[in-house]
Amino acid sequence: MVLLRLLAVFLLAGGAAAQDRYFDAGGVRLRYVDQGRGPAVVLVHGFTGDIERSWLNTGLLPDLARDHRVLAFDLRGHGHSGKPHDARAYDEIALDVVRLMDHAGVKRAHVVGYSLGGIIVLKLLTTHPQRFERAVIGGAAYRRARGESADEATEAAAREIEAGLYRALIVSTAPTDEPAPTEEAIRARSREIAASSDLRAHAALMRARRALLVSDAEIAAVRVPTLAVVGAADPALPRVQAMARRWPGLRVEVVAGAAHPTVHERGLPRRPEFARAIRGWIAK
Repeated sequence: MVLLRLLAVFLLAGGAAAQDRYFDAGGVRLRYVDQGRGPAVVLVHGFTGDIERSWLNTGLLPDLARDHRVLAFDLRGHGHSGKPHDARAYDEIALDVVRLMDHAGVKRAHVVGYSLGGIIVLKLLTTHPQRFERAVIGGAAYRRARGESADEATEAAAREIEAGLYRALIVSTAPTDEPAPTEEAIRARSREIAASSDLRAHAALMRARRALLVSDAEIAAVRVPTLAVVGAADPALPRVQAMARRWPGLRVEVVAGAAHPTVHERGLPRRPEFARAIRGWIAK
């Protein structure tokens, strides 16, 4: 069974590479794949991710494509999509999900967002709820309005990214049940990320954080059935729990032992519980 699943992942990964497609998203060329048949599901990956690392290597895309039409794309600034260096170009990053659906002729879909992808989906649930049947948010809570100190921290993180250091990302997503990452570990992981990334594009996206802000009142008014799945060792857990207190209709599932980073061996997207939760929720 394990060998068969690995073979399926390999074949679908090859198929996705052979079927890369592109569409125009407000002047930015975005790469996407369209796999499978059935009810449509859109996958939205996190910061520094792409189709391969977030959805193919974890097995989620091939799993869902067995009986769903799955649309997945590289966010602007990531993977094989366009990489603007102007922060203003990321103000419409959430709209790219809707643009992809329009391009693919999908009026309504289930949507799954992980980490930054979850923040993007949460924004869309407040602006375009009519486009979504059900939503699954992985390892994320909505981005709340904050003051000057948050803007200063964002700018500092953006400057570090431009220098090839992803300290803020690595520290803020490190498993809570492990020792904090050392400076050596932070720099080593930063080099890995930077090797396949456009630093100026990532810094620009970091500076556009306010484009995804959602108020408490807006999130409480969302009526799209939504499931939040988060690892017990994910630093986002307290924010997800706080979100549930403000949003009575939200359902939350906590996966024991799961962590946040997709590349981590305990990363939630690699856990079978995440795939089961997605399937169970969109099947309702």
